[in-house]
Amino acid sequence: MSSFPVPRAPGTPHVLAYASLAASMALVGSYVGLSKLLVVVFPVFLLAWLRFGIAAFAMAGWLRREPAEAPLSRHDRVLLFWESFLGNFMFSICMLFGVARTSAVAAGVIMAAIPAAVAIMSRVFLGERLTRRVVAGIACAVGGIALLSLVKAAPQPSAAAETAGAWVGNLLLFGAVLCEASYVVIGKRLTGNVSAKRISALVNLWGLVLVTPLGLWAAWSFDFGAVAPAHWGLLLFYSLAASMVTVWLWMTGLKHVPAASAGVFTVMLPVSAAAVGVAFLGERFSAGHTVAFALALVGVVLATWPVRETPVRQADA
Repeated sequence: MSSFPVPRAPGTPHVLAYASLAASMALVGSYVGLSKLLVVVFPVFLLAWLRFGIAAFAMAGWLRREPAEAPLSRHDRVLLFWESFLGNFMFSICMLFGVARTSAVAAGVIMAAIPAAVAIMSRVFLGERLTRRVVAGIACAVGGIALLSLVKAAPQPSAAAETAGAWVGNLLLFGAVLCEASYVVIGKRLTGNVSAKRISALVNLWGLVLVTPLGLWAAWSFDFGAVAPAHWGLLLFYSLAASMVTVWLWMTGLKHVPAASAGVFTVMLPVSAAAVGVAFLGERFSAGHTVAFALALVGVVLATWPVRETPVRQADA
């Protein structure tokens, strides 16, 4: 399988690129709890349709090509479709239906494979070289997320996760891992040719097109008048944060950071979700949480710490 060329941004990645990646994943983790509140009110497909629709209206001005930006090539159009299909549409379906069929422990452990999956795909499809420090950072990130999922899961007296359908849930979650890794790798290829704003708007627009048939089907029998004003406000925040802010932040940072290193920042998703649970939902913070957080953050540091180049001495004339 041949790898396609990757445009490289000049210069050393700035700290703002890392901050954008971290903020994007942290924001995703923070609104995970909010989406759970919305799923109680809206059917899953209707929620997705409303989310993409609201964001499409808000990002209408981002669809225009910037003056210095080249027209979209056929290759870029294909990549934009797959970015939305895999990173938005299929990831959501695999994640939501996978979690419903397996245990919380299994979900956390399987999703911990995202940084490693990103590293492998970036090596195969982008031809990126994986340094020892990046590999160590990925290992710490995977270990931290896996430990965090084990700590967060409460012991269950029943063996509900071992039902006949559990393997289907695990397979769906592994599919979600591959979808998220594809999102990072394809996004890296796109940022060389298309602005972060335009990528965000086009990917969201494709998501709206893909989910519209299912959204209309869910909306047919839904009582919109029964939705409280507070839930409409929560939906507005969720739509703008999920489809607009996080994607723009991620694509902005990804333009200047290798995909393998950027993949390590996915650790901020479960870390942020756990922090929100402790701060606002009354969850207990244990010693296991401390170790998991430390491992995850060490992974980020290892993958992003700048390499000091040794100056080359010139021979005396």
